[in-house]
Amino acid sequence: MQSNQTFADLFRARGVSRRDFLKFCSLTSVYLGLSPSMVPSIVQAMENKPRTPVLWIHGLECTCCSESFIRSSHPTIEDLLFNMISLDYDDVLSAAAGNQLEEVRRKIMKEYKGKYLLAVEGNASTKDDGVYCMVGSMWSAP
Repeated sequence: MQSNQTFADLFRARGVSRRDFLKFCSLTSVYLGLSPSMVPSIVQAMENKPRTPVLWIHGLECTCCSESFIRSSHPTIEDLLFNMISLDYDDVLSAAAGNQLEEVRRKIMKEYKGKYLLAVEGNASTKDDGVYCMVGSMWSAP
């Protein structure tokens, strides 16, 4: 996955015309309740800013959200992972494990500090500083 790929790059690769891309940006402003004057800002962001990295962590849960996620059909899991979001960390879906995977998480947290999305499946443990049912030292800063 290319974390530096923009949504405009993705649209171009799928054969979306410039006109349809601009229509998409206009509709996005409508859906977000933004003024039409914000459309150029949306276009600029989608053309120049890389997709936001997503860190998906697992707290006190049964993994059924991940089960539903990987069984999605409209869109498919492949389309979501490779074309819609930049899922850079998920210990359930990753081929890496242990220290190697935790190094990836710490690197993303450091490089994209304040610029990544954190998805928490289940709820976060709060007892004893959240040490229960968490992979590695999940809550510690990189």
